[in-house]
Amino acid sequence: MPTLIDRNGLRADLWIVLGDDQPIPAAPQAVIVSPARRAREAQALHAGGRPVGLAATPDTDPADIADALPAVGLITVDFPAFTDGRGYSIARLLRERFGWRGELRAVGDVQRDQLFYLARCGFDTFLLKDGESVERALAAFRDFREAYQSAVDRGPLFRRRPTAAAPEPDVRARGYRSASTYSHGRPEAGGPQGASSWSAPAPAAPTC
Repeated sequence: MPTLIDRNGLRADLWIVLGDDQPIPAAPQAVIVSPARRAREAQALHAGGRPVGLAATPDTDPADIADALPAVGLITVDFPAFTDGRGYSIARLLRERFGWRGELRAVGDVQRDQLFYLARCGFDTFLLKDGESVERALAAFRDFREAYQSAVDRGPLFRRRPTAAAPEPDVRARGYRSASTYSHGRPEAGGPQGASSWSAPAPAAPTC
């Protein structure tokens, strides 16, 4: 059966998925429902302080569930196929545009090779596909020590690297005198050797 993990190991799953036609449990069991059902039955679902989560599909527009975010404790995002990347965009929008700070869970066809990238987009729990090794899955979060691109977990690499001060050019190596040697085209006292014999060139004779 599918196994729930976060970046540190196994997680106990205290939530149940409630279909649109299933009765609401009598006990205050934490439930995950579709956005449509939560909109229709919000009062009954939240009765008694019951934790309620939303089940987003690849077609869910995060803007459509934005009003419900303060009232829910979990959002699951379904990946119906390994090649379906819409869930990554949903996660980034929820985190970066709508400020969602609650648990964001990847469900569906969730495999080891996706985990590093899912975490970068803001997912913090992962319901592994049946048969996936937990040990191999946890190792996936260490596949890369660094990332160049900006994402939910960190900014772009160039902004995180310390900026080294540019070295001063060695003007002596090029045979140039420093600007402090001169004042209005004449050398100052203490200038380079031989500067005391310097004189301004005579103006050229006018030509007719």
